[in-house]
Amino acid sequence: MENYTFNSPTLQLEALNVSEASVYPVFLLFLFAYLFLMVANMSIAVLILIDKNLHQPMYLLFCNLPLNDILGNSILMPRLLLDMMKPSSELFISYYECVVQAFTTHMFGTTSLTVLMIMAFDRYVAISNPLRYAAIMTNKMLMKLIASAWGVALVLVGVLLGLTIRLNRCRTLIESPYCDNASLFKLSCESVFINNVYGLTFTVVLFTCSIGSMVITYTKITVVCLTSKSKSLNSKALKTCSTHLVVFLIMMFSALSNITLHRFPQFTDYRKLSRILFHIVPGSLNPIIYGVQSKEIKIFLTKFLESKKVLPLS
Repeated sequence: MENYTFNSPTLQLEALNVSEASVYPVFLLFLFAYLFLMVANMSIAVLILIDKNLHQPMYLLFCNLPLNDILGNSILMPRLLLDMMKPSSELFISYYECVVQAFTTHMFGTTSLTVLMIMAFDRYVAISNPLRYAAIMTNKMLMKLIASAWGVALVLVGVLLGLTIRLNRCRTLIESPYCDNASLFKLSCESVFINNVYGLTFTVVLFTCSIGSMVITYTKITVVCLTSKSKSLNSKALKTCSTHLVVFLIMMFSALSNITLHRFPQFTDYRKLSRILFHIVPGSLNPIIYGVQSKEIKIFLTKFLESKKVLPLS
């Protein structure tokens, strides 16, 4: 039974629908995934920062993805893992912590797409204008692109949450294992028409820009490759663009699955799981995909491992 108080400082979360026998296996699975995600992304980020051979625009732009994955999951996953070990009657969260969690969640998703958009621009310049690449992708340009990716996400998400926190609350139940914007404004008994309109506009604009930029960029890259007789250029384009495209498709599939399931209340349990996997899956696969595909990263790791070999005792 919901407690209909106004602006309660404490909210209640819905638990994952996991059987008692499956709690510990699911907990261990999520714990392993979280630890792997954090270690893999931290390793990639540190590797790019310390290896001068990786101080290239492509890797410096990509470095924003592991940083975003670390920030997005460090707020969500520890709390989620702790809540899994509690009975559903004890799943409480403060309103302010809930707002922070919602902000972090939306920043994670939005920044992932904006970073992938500027990475697409970088790949287009590298392939269509290889001789002018260094002149175009200067340090100043890199800073502008990175600032725009994070800045646009910050403004869009800031307005999204700003429209929600202005509302008075008459409910306390968050219909999810963690907080997001939709679950927050559903606590209000006031009109949420503006929230729905902005939320829909936000989603449509973000996805249209993301998909549109990819289609335009890769269409132009394909034209360049088809009209070029350079095998090395085509090989480079295939290698770098396939990696970027796979990462983008994984992110889009995770996001669209989450949004689609949100529209079907009968799939509540799948929706809850999908929202968690939205954080875990892209963040876990990104470092693997780039680590396997990147020649420079593989060379660095090989040298590092060789330097750490234990010499035989004399």
